[in-house]
Amino acid sequence: MADFVGSVDQGTTSTRFMIFDHGGNEIAKHQLEHEQILPQAGWVEHNPVEVWERTSAVIMTALGQSKLSASDLAALGITNQRETTVVWDKNTGRPYYNAIVWQDTRTDRIASKLEREGKGDVIRQKAGLPPATYFSGGKVQWILENVDGVREAAERGDAIFGNMDTWVLWNLTGGTRGGKHITDVTNASRTMLMNLETLDWDEELLGFFDIPRAMLPEIRPSSDPDLYGMTTETGPLSGEIPVCGDLGDQQAATVGQVCFAPGEAKNTYGTGNFMLLNTGTEIVHSQHGLLPTPAYKFGDDPAVFALEGAIPVTGSAVQWLRDQLGIISGAAETETLARQVPDSGGMVFVPAFSGLFSPYWRSDARGAIVGISRFNTNAHLARATLESMCWQTKDVADAMEKDSGVPVEALRVDGGVTNNDLAMQIQADVLGVPVYKPVVAETTALGAAYAAGYAVGFWNSQEEMRENWLEDKRWEPQWSDDQREAGLEQWHKAVERTFGWVDVD
Repeated sequence: MADFVGSVDQGTTSTRFMIFDHGGNEIAKHQLEHEQILPQAGWVEHNPVEVWERTSAVIMTALGQSKLSASDLAALGITNQRETTVVWDKNTGRPYYNAIVWQDTRTDRIASKLEREGKGDVIRQKAGLPPATYFSGGKVQWILENVDGVREAAERGDAIFGNMDTWVLWNLTGGTRGGKHITDVTNASRTMLMNLETLDWDEELLGFFDIPRAMLPEIRPSSDPDLYGMTTETGPLSGEIPVCGDLGDQQAATVGQVCFAPGEAKNTYGTGNFMLLNTGTEIVHSQHGLLPTPAYKFGDDPAVFALEGAIPVTGSAVQWLRDQLGIISGAAETETLARQVPDSGGMVFVPAFSGLFSPYWRSDARGAIVGISRFNTNAHLARATLESMCWQTKDVADAMEKDSGVPVEALRVDGGVTNNDLAMQIQADVLGVPVYKPVVAETTALGAAYAAGYAVGFWNSQEEMRENWLEDKRWEPQWSDDQREAGLEQWHKAVERTFGWVDVD
């Protein structure tokens, strides 16, 4: 067997390709950003063709820089920004419209109409999700209703849908020359169209959105020994490599952090924050604003579920400081700037750019910076931005404790923000528990590699993968209980100020 496994990590702001060895060590990586298209307030789009071109480029570059060839890869896994929606012509491979990104809020009227008509509770019970702009179903409906010719093409069977994993997988396995139209249970669960009990598309849910079933990909396990397909000569990999691992990015990070036992939790700091708690093979319907979701499904084994807290804006708030406000030139400067002050000077930043997700689910909320005085500087804003990530995570952790009855006693973390020592120290202070970072922080890509490698026997057991996890750094809490309680009270006052800012019909 070949010595390495490859992993495509198609994210919200960039795409990377990583190569891992049997020890879970990074052998090679290349990453490229793609354009964030913002046609109007609340709309966020990507060009799927650009994303595929970037995917091809990072694969070829990583292989070239490492002096490896496709034949050195035992398998290939995919992980992706979830909910971002593409509809394309299966005959030409051309998208009918830009990809509508998970952050996009144009479907707020679709979501609120579902609630008014009493369909929201059905969606919650069957799909485990509230009607929200976040998820794919409303985005597909919007494209069908607003882009000329798509409805007719869908009824002919020419227009097909997928989240970004399906788009990348289809292109990798041949595209218009027999590309496989496939997704896995974790990505399918983010559409409002899949039944958690059956792990299949649900006819009643499809009817709510008026989506033809023929548009939808086949749902397969996250790690599939039967393989999704093989790469072809038409793609960036010369030769046939098994494509057999597919996980939404947050579930991939859960696998990469080897949270295989009920009660184990991880938090990923990327464009947003996403915290998952393994609940085993049981579907736990949340009473406190969390999402029951498949964590992974390996082959014929039963699906393992999780409770998820989804926070849409954390790392992207730092990007906002850089791109829109221009107060930093790179993410690393946030820590330097924030360290100039001992606290946020009474300023609280609630970055509800796309509304609030877990545990509030308020699409009428918008971002707010409160408590400002003339004393405040850009350093206070940088610090408030880091604190906003941590307080949002605290809200989710508290909701998890209420739902599960099990307190979070330690947190495994990953993602780019974990390179920020100050942010991670604040996180430990806010939670009041130790925070641990693994040696391999790119756990999203690693999780997709584990899923693919497990399918072909590159790794033979979950325990073998667990042995690869090594601690790189930990942060111990330093705040008193009084500090934590006062900060949380101030945070909740600020969150309440964001409610009702946008009128949702």
